[in-house]
Amino acid sequence: MSHHQVAVHDRTDIPQPPASDTSAEEEGSSSVLGVLESISSVIVPIGVTLYAVLYLGVEQMYGIFGITPQQAGIDQSVLLGRLMGTLILMLLILLPTIGLVVGLCWLADKVTFGLLSKMITGIRRRPWIAALVAALWCGATYWGLFNLVGDLNLAVMVLIAGGLGVAAFVVPFRLLRRKPVGRAATKVLVGALTGVGLGFLLILAMIQGAVEVQETGQANELLGYVGFQDQWTVIKNAEDDKPLYDGRWMMLLGESEGTYVFFDCDKLETMRRPIETTNLSDIQLDPEREKGFTCGGLADKEE
Repeated sequence: MSHHQVAVHDRTDIPQPPASDTSAEEEGSSSVLGVLESISSVIVPIGVTLYAVLYLGVEQMYGIFGITPQQAGIDQSVLLGRLMGTLILMLLILLPTIGLVVGLCWLADKVTFGLLSKMITGIRRRPWIAALVAALWCGATYWGLFNLVGDLNLAVMVLIAGGLGVAAFVVPFRLLRRKPVGRAATKVLVGALTGVGLGFLLILAMIQGAVEVQETGQANELLGYVGFQDQWTVIKNAEDDKPLYDGRWMMLLGESEGTYVFFDCDKLETMRRPIETTNLSDIQLDPEREKGFTCGGLADKEE
């Protein structure tokens, strides 16, 4: 050993790298915060776009009865209050669903001795594969829109959704993955399209529910969650308090600018009456119907 090596070995003034002040518990906490941040970066755009699309769904739902939400007395503030309940319900459904999926993936990873996590890590490290997965997912979010504007079978839907994703999203997603900002933008875009896709599926369900109301005179639970009131009443003349329309039950769709809006289940008509000349009697919410009940009995007789 040379004299220089001994001198270097015996020196005590050589700066040492500072010891890490972060404990294992703090590191675990920071990783959890990172996971929560990643989840929030996806949940927020999903919630915002879902709310925007649900407003279109409410318009489509009342359009089945030939009116607008404003004519039923539903403005932006009322709509926000009603749809918040829908968003909270969806969040309560999605959270345990996501937790279940994560738990199953964790179990599968343990069963395969880490093979699943290695495969996912390998996919994430290959930009083209990650971009392809995100592109196919974004193409699938147009499923509800395609169903809304046309009647397509399953095979055609899969081809259109997959082709749209590959043609429109693969290259942009691959370019975005070059920088951290681009990867964050990809998450926001995928989350927004996911919200739009879920929203259009809900629109389809809301339209189908409104059609069922016209046919059966009874609203399903989904319509109740989005704020549609299954409220029925007997209309009376305000002057003498005598029943009108043979005392038949009418669905009260809403009121706006001094006017009630009713749906006549027996004649399949939507009508309006001034509030000052109309009394409401025997109001019922979600009335029970006999088995096999359908609307349009008087309309069929008139034909």
